[in-house]
This record gives sequence, C-alpha cells and structure tokens, in this order.
Amino acid sequence: MTLILATDRLVIRQLTLEDTSFVIELVNSPGWLRFIGDRDIHTDEQAQNYLENGPMKSYEQNGFGLYLVELESDKTPIGMCGLIKRDTLPEPDIGFAFFDEFMGKGFAFEAACAVMKLATDSLKLPTILAITLPDNDRSRKLLEKIGLKFSRLFVSPNTNDELMLYST
Repeated sequence: MTLILATDRLVIRQLTLEDTSFVIELVNSPGWLRFIGDRDIHTDEQAQNYLENGPMKSYEQNGFGLYLVELESDKTPIGMCGLIKRDTLPEPDIGFAFFDEFMGKGFAFEAACAVMKLATDSLKLPTILAITLPDNDRSRKLLEKIGLKFSRLFVSPNTNDELMLYST
C-alpha cells in the first residue's frame, strides 16, 4: 500500500489487489451505475483485472491514477479519487466516485482538492480536465468548486454520451 496523500479526515492511497471487494461494491453502487456506467465487474477476477489494467497500470505508466479514499479515523474505504489519462482526452482528467452514504459531507471536495494539489504542485501537470454527464449536478458543482471551468460539450467516442468537458 502506497500512501499518496493525507488530509485532516482522509487517507488517499494507491489501490491494490487487496481492494477487490471494495471495487466490486463501488462500481456496482447506484451512483456509479447512473453517472459512470456498468463496467461489468461482479467477480473477484473481474475486479482484479480492472485494478491491474486500470489504476495499477496507470501508476506504472503515468505516475498517477485513481486512488482509494478512506477515512483516516478507521480506514473505512469511502470512494475513489484521482487522475486518469484517457486516450480520448489530450490531458489527464480528475475523476471521483463515492458511496452514497458519504456524499454531502465534504469528503469528495477534500479528496479532490488534495488530488488537484498533487497534480499541480508535485506532478507539475499544466492542465487538468474533467468530464461529467450534464445531469450530474453534484459532480458539476464539485468541479467548479475546485476551480475547473466548463469548456464545451462533446460526444464520448466510447459511449456516444454527450459529456461536459471542464478544464483548469
């Protein structure tokens, strides 16, 4: 387990294969399914494949990726937040997803601020993007709160969904 960041209430660390059950639970949560989509991850093997070929591969190739966010007090995993380098975008984008019961408590804002600081101060990334569905009000508000500005609408080549693109 590699600690990436710590805030007053959160520990933000690299995902490992030991996080398989957490991944299955998060990617099948109502919020994930509604706003991110069904990734067809229902078994330990599928979750391990997601971890190895997603976040863990990104740590090696890019020096960043999606991270697990857990409560500092008792190490309860509450969501993911991090940076993603997509083939369909010119710059890395910030992404986040949290269990419903931890929304509205400032955890996503706290984690996203820490990840943005990592991106600009440590990784020296000149531009950070973000994408969200137009009807994801919480995501849009959070992106604006962390300093990103709406850039334009575009159609995702992977899903054909119309997405909002934000940028620093």
